[in-house]
Amino acid sequence: MSQPNLKTASRLDAIKPSITLAVTAKAARLKAQGVDVISFGAGEPDFDTPEHIKAAARDALGKGAVAKYTEVGGTAQLRAAVAAELGRVHGTEISPENVLVSCGAKHSLYNLFIALLDPGDEVIIPAPYWVSYPDMVMMAGGTPVIVPTSPDDDFTMRPEALRAHVTPRTRAIVLNTPSNPTGAVYTKAQIEALAEVVLEKNLLVVSDDIYRSLVYAGASYASMAAVGPELAARTILVDGVSKTYAMTGWRIGYTAAPTPIIKAMAKVQGQSTSNPTHIAQVATIAAITGPQEPVEQMRKAFDERRKTIVELLRAIPGVSCREPKGAFYAFPDLSAFLGRTAPDGKTMSDDVTLCDWLVDAGKVAVVPGSGFGAVGHVRLSYACSMENIKEGVGRLRDSLLSLR
Repeated sequence: MSQPNLKTASRLDAIKPSITLAVTAKAARLKAQGVDVISFGAGEPDFDTPEHIKAAARDALGKGAVAKYTEVGGTAQLRAAVAAELGRVHGTEISPENVLVSCGAKHSLYNLFIALLDPGDEVIIPAPYWVSYPDMVMMAGGTPVIVPTSPDDDFTMRPEALRAHVTPRTRAIVLNTPSNPTGAVYTKAQIEALAEVVLEKNLLVVSDDIYRSLVYAGASYASMAAVGPELAARTILVDGVSKTYAMTGWRIGYTAAPTPIIKAMAKVQGQSTSNPTHIAQVATIAAITGPQEPVEQMRKAFDERRKTIVELLRAIPGVSCREPKGAFYAFPDLSAFLGRTAPDGKTMSDDVTLCDWLVDAGKVAVVPGSGFGAVGHVRLSYACSMENIKEGVGRLRDSLLSLR
């Protein structure tokens, strides 16, 4: 009898598993074995979902109102609430018909790239970047075009760099502000300068705004869509409730975009997940339309943690760390420790090796910067307790200083 042909699709050959999830999973396995590991891996608030949001879900469940399918793109009530919220934030009128609700902002982005890209179409992605952007583009048959940025520019892309990387195959650029992994926040002037190139080169803008509510140190979120009607017409807004409302596990994200794009994304979603979870949609309405005080309370707590983690990292000899002004990540440069040797004889040949060793020897988990397009850096999420920040960075310091 012949053996089954278990060959998998060649389109996956170039796709890498999420390095963030891999680090988090390793730390979780060690914790399950009783090992005391402090993890800075996952970009997930340690706060509970605010009570009024959970109450709305409990109430709906008690009434039996959330046991059925909804429209593929979300309930009319939720799409109206999202349209009103995003219209307010971006200073533009958005119709509920131009909103698609999905199973998290990650799902929104995946739907978008599948719906938008033909083989060979290019998408410009500034580096450092969120780990999934390039792989999502490749899975859709597109080509990611990586544009390096500099710490001297606060890891933001200059307009001349954008212009230099545009080709006849360029469809869109990705802007993530505040940024995962760097915490960089584009200023209004920087957004306006990039907007000139966007219009000049007839590009679309994929605006990943999942961290827009988490800004600090006098920074503020600046919207590409708010630059003017001509920019609003070519900006695809991707957002969600995961980070702002501590609702990562509820899995709700949404997109606001021109009608042809929303219809194409809905076609993709209709053949994959169908509608996002009904009860999570009810909770999201409560999040968007309800009290916003919990958001500010969480933002203030993140800000205090931000100040502490940056101060502690900068106190480690050989470590440099620019100030993040948004999201909840520090992105220090540990390249000074690459090539060094641990007491057990292991050589830190690259940042992946370094981070793997830190989990085993230092009992602290951080994510290697190479996964974000920034070799030698590491990402630490400070969406954890102040106690863990102090203890975890202490372990990091001791481990790094043991290298020779």
